[in-house]
Amino acid sequence: MDLELRHLKIVRAVAEAGSVTKAATQLGLAQPSLTAQLKRIERTLGGALFERDRNGARPTPLGELVLTRARVLLPAVRELQEEAVRFANRYAGVPGFRIGATHGPILGGLVERLTAAHPTTPVSTRTSWSARELTALVGAGRLDFALVGACGESAPPATDVMTWTVIGTDPVFALVREDHPLAGDKEIELSGLAGEGWVVAPGDGCFADCFAAACARSGFVPRHMYETDVATCLHLVKAGKAVALCQATFELTAGLAMMPIAGTPLRWRHLLGWHSDSLPARTAPLIADHAREAHAEAVRRSTPYADWLAANPRFGVTP
Repeated sequence: MDLELRHLKIVRAVAEAGSVTKAATQLGLAQPSLTAQLKRIERTLGGALFERDRNGARPTPLGELVLTRARVLLPAVRELQEEAVRFANRYAGVPGFRIGATHGPILGGLVERLTAAHPTTPVSTRTSWSARELTALVGAGRLDFALVGACGESAPPATDVMTWTVIGTDPVFALVREDHPLAGDKEIELSGLAGEGWVVAPGDGCFADCFAAACARSGFVPRHMYETDVATCLHLVKAGKAVALCQATFELTAGLAMMPIAGTPLRWRHLLGWHSDSLPARTAPLIADHAREAHAEAVRRSTPYADWLAANPRFGVTP
């Protein structure tokens, strides 16, 4: 019998579980079947791999040698498979630009610019509230790029395999009803909203914790926080049931007013990421340039934000 990768996975599973019975359960095999396979593996390798008794299974010196090699080979094969998928998808099965994004102001403008500049190159998109999900899809070769947001200076996901570049940095504003008592102010103190309910779109970063910390510095605890989709956020704000936290590039609709928060306690960084070792990395500078243009256009469309930037030039896009 020739040794195969599945045999190394069995040896690793037994070592990690500490017993053949537990390993069989984890692998979805009957215990007698796994025991028989392990015996065949041991005959192929020339000796016992585990000392087995009523307390479990412990690797023998030969077992330790095999485990050492397995812990190198199995991840290497997985990485080879992922890289092959990225190569095949990018240059064979799915040519073009494949971009994933969390909800934000950049994706639409980026697609507009890419399709204008490269009319014969297909562009596909995918959206998710989860930056980690999109990053995993890039790592698996199912997306080429991810557009995500990060709160303050927090790190984006998977920085060990991903390269990230900042597209723009925006303040977080408060979104209130147009007849809210503070709606006419130039900016509002966060403490002035202490009695309000709050609403925000979901995400898997640290934004909720950063908001809670900002409220604590302002001397209050948020009365209530709703986490829901954007349409429901806007409904609750218009109904006077909550104040929303929004990116300063948000495009206002009737019945709403967007207010800068004094001291800018919350910031949002727009990031473009790609797998560091992938072929799409070659086009990253092109994608980043188009993304920055899309962000700059979103800033220009927001009159409240454009006015605020005159006194806060470190945000938005530097001219």
